[in-house]
Amino acid sequence: MRGLYICLMFAVLTSATNGYDGSMMNGLQALDQWVTSFHNPSAATRGLLNAIMSVGSIVALPITPYIADIAGRRAGIITGCLLMIVGVVLQSASLNIQMFIAARFLIGFGVAIAHGSAPLLIAELVHPQHRAIFTTIYNSTWYFGSIVAAWLTYGTFTISNAWSWRIPSIVQAAPSVIQLIAIWLVPESPRYLIAKGKNEQALQILGKCHARGDVNDELVQIEYREIRETLALEKEFEGNGWLELFKTPGNRHRLIILISLGFFSQWSGNSLVSYYMSDVLKGAGVENAKLRLEINGILNIVNFITALTMCFFIDKPGRRPLFLFATGGMCASFVVWTIFAAEFKKTAINALGYLEVTFIFLYYVFYNCAWSGLLVGYAVEILPYKLRAKGLTLMFLAVDLALFFNSYVNPVALAKLDWKYYIVYDCWLAVESIVVCFYYIETRNTPLEEIVKYFDGEQALLGGDLATEKARTLMFEEGIETGKTDVDRFESRVSTP
Repeated sequence: MRGLYICLMFAVLTSATNGYDGSMMNGLQALDQWVTSFHNPSAATRGLLNAIMSVGSIVALPITPYIADIAGRRAGIITGCLLMIVGVVLQSASLNIQMFIAARFLIGFGVAIAHGSAPLLIAELVHPQHRAIFTTIYNSTWYFGSIVAAWLTYGTFTISNAWSWRIPSIVQAAPSVIQLIAIWLVPESPRYLIAKGKNEQALQILGKCHARGDVNDELVQIEYREIRETLALEKEFEGNGWLELFKTPGNRHRLIILISLGFFSQWSGNSLVSYYMSDVLKGAGVENAKLRLEINGILNIVNFITALTMCFFIDKPGRRPLFLFATGGMCASFVVWTIFAAEFKKTAINALGYLEVTFIFLYYVFYNCAWSGLLVGYAVEILPYKLRAKGLTLMFLAVDLALFFNSYVNPVALAKLDWKYYIVYDCWLAVESIVVCFYYIETRNTPLEEIVKYFDGEQALLGGDLATEKARTLMFEEGIETGKTDVDRFESRVSTP
């Protein structure tokens, strides 16, 4: 099981590619060689450079869930990685700004497809006790990629030609190359296989991943029955079209959470630092380009340590308390950050600039207590199988729309309003706290299929040993076969000499 999990984490490094990109673009904009190569891009052009990746992701989203649901979770990862590698090759070979922009569009297109499958594979494959840890680690690898890019651009800072930016660009392909190798060592999602009628193969994978190959294990058999009966009910009585997300109170509740997750994760002020750290630090009095790169690299290390540490404590306090704590802390620290930024602008006292940088670090500690890891993990687990790929796609659509807005608007707004632009985020973070308080629910220590009961109550279509009354009635009326038959059949086959 341990070996499988190691392979799985290498196979789903998509988020690391995203993190690498944000930090790389931060670093490149601080390199004189990059600025010279592309003839000193204006604030609007720099905004487009960052925004175009989100545009590529948005364009890819309509086909993303169909690749995951029809071709499989692994196929989605493979397709996305191949597209990202092609995009990185074009980006690294760019001769002008137009070629650089086109390459970033293709990278964004590939990221969206891989993102639409990788977290699904994790959530649907790992042991129930490990789901929270691994789904949150997935998105926390964003910072791993960010750290590599930040310190690599710092290392190439002294190169006096175009290779100072081409080398970081080439290395951006590394996570995708690793994924393409590791994905062949990881099995397909058992839920996907059951949905495609490959029940015995799914049962074997459940046994291998959750009980060291023992298909007779009690947990494996309970899981198998629950998954198979639930998917049969969903197939018989629920559609999987986009409109299903709007039809029932439970699905509308899920939709509010998904959309808010996407926008809040990017509209909380964090994108100012993710893509425009250089401008923010200049506003705090850090004029030395080398020092700005060092601060960016140290911040990413602090972020990664905080986010990774929190992954192992998700099930202790639970999702809802962490979201409330993180969002409240972000709001408070951002307000203080704004105050110090305003005072520094008025007085130019260096100590105030240092305090502003300190509260940027503190803000990110709060952010990483919930939003970095739970963004994907929480979104995946609140959705039933039939809507999981499409619901996750909508969440990523919200992320990409927010990123597009931020990438294009932030540099212009910072140039025009300076610290006053921070006030917008102060107010918005207060709104986020209210939404989290009223709509986010707790899901800790609950198997994936059983979470539907928190949203749909006794109207939930849940099979297995903990089937709802409605589900039992429908299965009896429609004569839906339970999973026990397939379990017995598979056992007899594997025991036959």
